[in-house]
Amino acid sequence: MRKFRTDLHIHSCLSPCGDLDMSPRRIVEKCREIGLDIIALCDHNSAENVAPAVRLGETLGVRVLPGMEINSREEVHILAIFDLADQALAMQKTVYRALKGTNRPEFFGEQVRANEFDEVEGFNDRLLIGALDLGLEEIVQEIHRLGGLCIASHVDRPSYSLLSQLGFVPPGVELDGVEVSDPQWARTTGKKILEDLGLPVVTSSDAHFLRDIGRRVSVFFMESATVEELRLALLGKSDRSVEI
Repeated sequence: MRKFRTDLHIHSCLSPCGDLDMSPRRIVEKCREIGLDIIALCDHNSAENVAPAVRLGETLGVRVLPGMEINSREEVHILAIFDLADQALAMQKTVYRALKGTNRPEFFGEQVRANEFDEVEGFNDRLLIGALDLGLEEIVQEIHRLGGLCIASHVDRPSYSLLSQLGFVPPGVELDGVEVSDPQWARTTGKKILEDLGLPVVTSSDAHFLRDIGRRVSVFFMESATVEELRLALLGKSDRSVEI
């Protein structure tokens, strides 16, 4: 087994709340600098910056998994993580069909599409910060149909989380894991809560600024940097495991 330092929740300049310095190039260069092995680029309700990040990762030696952070009808944030950019872009089609509204940059921030050369290619005018007209169960089913991994975002936060919005995992919602922002919470105050959920736990940075990348990492023990290996590690199968 190999040891992988992993941050599965990073936003780029495409997210309205993401810093404009969070271009695909600067993100991947920062990850290489601090020794991250695997990251997932998960912008709000969009995957338009994943392809350049994946290409840069291949060049610079960082495995970039394409993903997005999806906001359900219940306003629960879910990380969708895939092996291939095409899978994330297929999920994006479903998301866009269910996403209403137009961005107002003066209130929410610019939503910048950038390439691997640090060039601006355009702006996304959808309301990426908004909630979809799709329920949590429908979203999770579609992510799994496309071969992705579903992780409930920052469940220890007081808003936009599974626990703050619903307080439980609804029947029929087959999550692969939950993310915590604070590992200490998971070991203390939240320990019993997480035990009751009965789901594997990871921690990630949810970085919106370069300085925050790798602030929280999960360490995966597995054979290779794929979604299937992540899934096995979350389940603790075939000698794979994860530590926070």
